[in-house]
Amino acid sequence: MLTNSDLVELTEFRRALHQKPEVSGEEVETARTIVSALRPLSPSRILTGLGGHGVAALFDSGKPGPTVLFRAELDGLPIEELSEAPWRSQIPGKGHLCGHDGHMTMLLALGRLLSRKPVASGRVVLMFQPAEEDGSGARAVVADPAFAEIAPDWAFAIHNEPGRAFGYVSTRAGLINCASRGLAIKLSGKTAHAANPEDGLSPARTVSDLIPALSALGTGGALDDTFRLATVTHARIGEATFGIAPGDAIVHVTLRTARDEAMEDMATEARSLAEGLAQRDGLAVSFEVKDDFAASINDAEATAVAVAAMDAVGAANGDDGLPMRASEDFGVFGWGAKAAMLCLGPGEDHAALHNPDYDFPDDLIPIGAAIFDRIARDLLG
Repeated sequence: MLTNSDLVELTEFRRALHQKPEVSGEEVETARTIVSALRPLSPSRILTGLGGHGVAALFDSGKPGPTVLFRAELDGLPIEELSEAPWRSQIPGKGHLCGHDGHMTMLLALGRLLSRKPVASGRVVLMFQPAEEDGSGARAVVADPAFAEIAPDWAFAIHNEPGRAFGYVSTRAGLINCASRGLAIKLSGKTAHAANPEDGLSPARTVSDLIPALSALGTGGALDDTFRLATVTHARIGEATFGIAPGDAIVHVTLRTARDEAMEDMATEARSLAEGLAQRDGLAVSFEVKDDFAASINDAEATAVAVAAMDAVGAANGDDGLPMRASEDFGVFGWGAKAAMLCLGPGEDHAALHNPDYDFPDDLIPIGAAIFDRIARDLLG
C-alpha cells in the first residue's frame, strides 16, 4: 500500500507538475521530469521519445505472461488558469486543466507499488503519452517502431470525469468516447473593389450555403452506432474591411461519430459538399484535418477485469454518464490490445474539464493507483 509519506510526496509532485504545463507536442520538460521520477523505481527499462516526447517504463518479471499497459497523458491545455492556489500554473496562457498532471501521478504511484512488490509474471508498462489533447499522440506512439518492444496484450487508462461522485468510476463494455475529426475547409476566389464585386469571385454565398449543409450531416441524437454530429466551430469570410469584396474564406467543422468507419463516411460527405458548392461558385477548395480522434471502445473482457478489480478494492462503479460525445485518443491502444477506459469522479460539483478554474483533486491519486495495481495483480499475479 501507499504510505502517508508516499501520498505527501506524490501530492507535492502533482502540484509541481501543475505549475509547469506544456501543450501537445511541446512536453519536453514534463517528459524529463517523469523520467527523473521513474529512475529511483528501478524499472527494467525506460523508453523515451516515443511518438514525440512519450515515456514508457517497463517492469518485466522475467517470466512468461502478458504485457499490461497503463496510460497517462503528458500534455496540458492552451488555457489561462484562474486560481489562487499556490500551485497554480506559472506559464501564461497554459494550464493543466484536464487533470493530466493527476493521471501522471497515479501512474507514478503505481510504479512505487510495482517496485516494492514486482508482478509474478509478464510485464507492466507505464505509458506516459504525449499530445492527447489534439488527438495525435496515441497514433504517434503506436506507430513508433520502438513501441513494438512493449506492445501490450491489455491496456487500461483512467480519466477523471467531473459530474460523478468522488471516487465513483463509470465504465462499460462498448463505446466510451466518440470519434471526432476537425476539418478545416479553405475556399479561394478573387477579391474585388466593394463597389464592383462582380469583378471578383466571392465565397460569401458558398459559405452561407455550406454552413447549414454541414450542420445537417449530423444532428446528434441517441449515442448508438448511428450517432452523427457536425458542429461548425468557426467561419471567416475575407477581411474586416468595407472596401474589399472577399476573395477567400475558411470554415471549421467538427465531425463526431460512434464508430471510426462512420467517421470516414461522414468526412467524405463533408468534403463532397464543399467541393460541389465551390465548383458551383468557381472557387478553389482545399482541406486540412486537425484534432483527429479515434473512437474509444472498451473491450468486454478488459472491462470485466477492471470491474472485478474495482469491486475488490471497494471502488464504487457503474455505467453512469456513458457513453460520452467527447473524444479521447486512448482508443488507439485498443486497436492491438484488450483495452478499457475508466472514468473516475472528482465530485458531482467539481469544475468541468477545460474550465479555467479546474484542478485535479489529489485525494484521487491513491484510488486510481489502487485500481491499477489490482488490475496488474489480477492479470499477472
